[in-house]
Amino acid sequence: MGVSRSGYYKHLHLEKAGKLRSEKLRYAVVLVSETHRRHPSHGYRWVAAYIRRNTDYSFSDGLIYKAFRYLGITSETRHKKRCKPRKIKDKYPNLIFSTWEKVDRPRQVIVSDMTAFHAGDRYYELTMYFDVFTKQILSWRLADRRGDREPYLFGLQDVLDLLEYEGTTQEPVYLHTDQGSVYSSMAYNDLVQNTNIIRSMSRAGKPTDNPVNESLNGWIKEELFSDFRLNELTERYYVSCAIEEYIDYYNEQRPSYALGYDTPNDFYRRFTNGEISPKNTFESRFDDHSETIR
Repeated sequence: MGVSRSGYYKHLHLEKAGKLRSEKLRYAVVLVSETHRRHPSHGYRWVAAYIRRNTDYSFSDGLIYKAFRYLGITSETRHKKRCKPRKIKDKYPNLIFSTWEKVDRPRQVIVSDMTAFHAGDRYYELTMYFDVFTKQILSWRLADRRGDREPYLFGLQDVLDLLEYEGTTQEPVYLHTDQGSVYSSMAYNDLVQNTNIIRSMSRAGKPTDNPVNESLNGWIKEELFSDFRLNELTERYYVSCAIEEYIDYYNEQRPSYALGYDTPNDFYRRFTNGEISPKNTFESRFDDHSETIR
């Protein structure tokens, strides 16, 4: 017949194994059906353990799982996980994506965030607005109570006044923030109506969508405490003065690694004097994301 002896016995062995598995599965189906009828609240692993303990059969968990699938049954519990679709919380889309390094001119992308700290025995919230290209701190406001809305609003108004003063109200400005309650509020976003500002937001629960702010807030607070001894100040007036002194130092004197160890204000002046020219890398990012934005 053209079949080798080893091939014949291998086929015979597989045929017997298949019959044995089918027979075991039939027994398993009968036992699983009866056990599930008596104990419907348990899943296949518990049923497999119950059968092994209370019968003469040593079925594996995998075989009992197949029996469950064959019977189309599951455990009947009142505490089943219910997967709900994610609620849409993104009031504004993320228009920056991961293209922070492509920002190529001042006032093109401005980011804002709040950082909290204690000085003495008092709690403070510091809200700042940064220029992503020049790394300048454009505006800052301090509050000494939780959830104060005024620093966000007054800080944004400072930015709007600065844009008008500099005459940069024609080119689009992307204002990127997280989805905090104030940043999402009508009062906040009404301020940018009829302006050249385009809102952009990080996705809910994704601080990595705003890495510039997260990084700046971290080491700025470290320098405030280590170099400017902010933690030793007990009165709000002196805390505010220390922060103002630090902002001036940061913008005018502190070399920035990201700017080739230039200072933020000098880097901005070099750009306005024509020593640095825009490369149009930021606007071209839309080529790859046009469908997403649309």
